[in-house]
Amino acid sequence: MDGRPASAPLADCRPDARTLPFGERGAAGPQPTQSSTEEPQPMTSPSLTIDTPAGPVRATAGPRDADAVVFELGGAMHGSVHVTGTTHPHHWDQFTGVRACLGPVNAFETTAPDDALPRLARSRTGYRGSLTLYRDNTDRPEVSVHPILSAADHPPSEKTEAVLTAVLRGCAEHVEQRADLPAILETSRQRDTPGLLRFLTWSASHHQAEAARYEREAHDAHPARRTAVSAWWTIARWYTTCPHPVLLLMLADLPYSVLPNSLARTVDVKQWWAPYCVDAAAEERERASRAQSEADSLRAQQRRRPRGLRPALVGAS
Repeated sequence: MDGRPASAPLADCRPDARTLPFGERGAAGPQPTQSSTEEPQPMTSPSLTIDTPAGPVRATAGPRDADAVVFELGGAMHGSVHVTGTTHPHHWDQFTGVRACLGPVNAFETTAPDDALPRLARSRTGYRGSLTLYRDNTDRPEVSVHPILSAADHPPSEKTEAVLTAVLRGCAEHVEQRADLPAILETSRQRDTPGLLRFLTWSASHHQAEAARYEREAHDAHPARRTAVSAWWTIARWYTTCPHPVLLLMLADLPYSVLPNSLARTVDVKQWWAPYCVDAAAEERERASRAQSEADSLRAQQRRRPRGLRPALVGAS
């Protein structure tokens, strides 16, 4: 919820200009090694082989458990990957993404024990992290990688990160092509909607309050600037009548570290502060409106509860 703290279930929220308490949602991260099957397999097959810099990793999907598929890993990597549905990183009311977490559980609801974290075949170090696979407006696949760290919170080497990312992406791509994807996404929507509604309601209120604050700042900046300009000219007239170093110091536009809040500096700051606050207020109003519209959309989906339809994989602009 990409600035957002990683609180369930919104840690894969979008990485736009919103400042959110759920962390962070999502720069693209390192590009994973291409994943593929050893030979063409029907999508009903529960197994796939993913090519990685450390060698092939075999991933076998277990039976779907409500909104999740858990893959057991073998070959160059051991452990589990948990795959579930999630929101599009830029549209939190659209459950069109697939999120793969390192470990046997949904990392955005609970934390896997250190000894249950996936690891390379010849390593004792387990890793946690996640990857979200979604579609852009042209239906091209995109990924957003949540930071991958060891159980001791150390970043992996470049090669290890490439292996882990490739496995996460391979499992996510496999689930994206499953015939039961609509059921996975619908169940994920039902799971996450209450938390999303609480956050979006808070977000709309927060951004409305910020917009009001910036509007007050913009309103107050104009008289403050006029007062500073009038005071500067008064001192300038004094200086022409009786030049004195102290008066010259009051007129000078010195660095803040030398003379904080000088008259010249106040005039300069108030000159651009008012239009800046006007623009910032408009942006906050837009964020509040967007959060409110997404909350309204989620409530409407709760009322409709569509069944049997495959959600679109392209987010609306």
